[in-house]
Amino acid sequence: MSREVLLLVDVLAREKNVDEDVVFSALEHALAQATKKRYEGEVDIRVEIDRETGEYKSFRRWHVVADSAGLQLPDQEILHFEALEQYPDIEVDEYIEEPIESVELGRRFAQDTKQVVLQRIRDAEREQILADFLERGDSLVTGTIKRMERGEAVVESGKIEARLPRDQMIPKENLRVGDRVRAYILRIDRNARGPQVILSRTAPEFIMKLFELEVPEIEQGSLVIKSAARDAGVRAKIAVHTDDKRIDPIGTCVGMRGSRVQAVTGELGGERVDIVLWSEDPAQFVIGALAPANVSSIMVDEEKHCMDVVVDDENLAIAIGRSGQNVRLAAELTGWKINIMTAEESANKAEQETAGIRALFMEKLDVDQEVADILVDEGFSSLEEIAYVPLSEMLEIEALDEDTVNELRNRARDSLVTEAIASEEGIDGVEESLIQLEGMNRVTAGKLGLAGIKTLVAFGGLAYDEFGAILALPAERARQLIKDAFEDVTDDEMKLIDAKYDDHAKALLASAWKLVEAK
Repeated sequence: MSREVLLLVDVLAREKNVDEDVVFSALEHALAQATKKRYEGEVDIRVEIDRETGEYKSFRRWHVVADSAGLQLPDQEILHFEALEQYPDIEVDEYIEEPIESVELGRRFAQDTKQVVLQRIRDAEREQILADFLERGDSLVTGTIKRMERGEAVVESGKIEARLPRDQMIPKENLRVGDRVRAYILRIDRNARGPQVILSRTAPEFIMKLFELEVPEIEQGSLVIKSAARDAGVRAKIAVHTDDKRIDPIGTCVGMRGSRVQAVTGELGGERVDIVLWSEDPAQFVIGALAPANVSSIMVDEEKHCMDVVVDDENLAIAIGRSGQNVRLAAELTGWKINIMTAEESANKAEQETAGIRALFMEKLDVDQEVADILVDEGFSSLEEIAYVPLSEMLEIEALDEDTVNELRNRARDSLVTEAIASEEGIDGVEESLIQLEGMNRVTAGKLGLAGIKTLVAFGGLAYDEFGAILALPAERARQLIKDAFEDVTDDEMKLIDAKYDDHAKALLASAWKLVEAK
């Protein structure tokens, strides 16, 4: 028997030009599969072949699982307390093995299992080829389209067959069998057919790698592409940076007479590429990313990771771009949420926010409009600031004496404590998806809970004025918070909603449902 095993391994290893250990592993698997047929149920069998003698042994195995986990696979598992009766030192996640009779490796077995062994060898060959390919560290694949399958292109590159799905092709490009194509390795999928290399021509990384090929300074490390954003086949933006003051980052990527950027554009089917200078100053980075639009002013909200960008009427359409393309790509490139607005819209927003802060101070601090205006004019925007800003800073306000300052601080602290207690009481029973909404916090969720708004759907159906009343906010501020929560609502949709429903948010319920389904 041992001689037959060694002979079979030698023949298959020579025939398939693979390492003998691969054949041994495949044969062990085939023997285990054949042994399983003797048993009812899904038992776990392990076969071990001695690489020197060819002798083999078979074992039935049980996986030791925690008592609390229970038996999910009764034919393959044993509870820990039961295993301890026979094996006092056994630990959870170890195996118990019992020697069993091995199957005979006769002529009939060799014929029956040869296909199983060959399949395992083919799988091992594919894994090895893939491992060798990935070891080269190449992220780009250049190959020939071998065939088309249900819209997907099967690309042959050396010994590798990779797949380029339809949704990873550049829109409107017409790829055919025999075409040479270049693509980015998006991921490796593993399924019953073995490892599958999935390619992409739409990923932002693809354009970054193309520039790396065309611009030697990138490969050398003296120039870096920090980020990229694409509307594949139409427009892209890349952000570049260098610490070498002798290098012009944008000019280097453009090349002599545009040769470098044109080479990339040609590979991408005419996709227009904007090259942006990266800056560690987020505001400056966003201004550059919105080019060719000219920015009048910009306001940064670090907490919300959002910027309000003000442009004049002439630059409004340019900043937004066709169907919002320019601002969308700029946001993706920089990683910041960007709101484009005119100077008039910015002034209205500032006025509404000021009115909201003034109303908050008047209600929570029990002061008249004159005192509230003083606080707003001095730059205070929250109760927390009044309660905990250094006393010396508030004493610098000429219009307020020391007694008034101390009283305002005490009232602010009392209001915050009361609010915190109420919010913790109200948050009981509030749906977790509502608490986790972007821009939501426990205090706000608690206020909503006290008002009976405890689900995402109920929140999506709130009217602006109802929401504002709950949070002591003006309707416009409440409207913005609701819009922020449901980001799939565009500015144009909001205008239609406002026109049809006045200040009512019922139409946002559809967006709330979308959010629920997406989660």
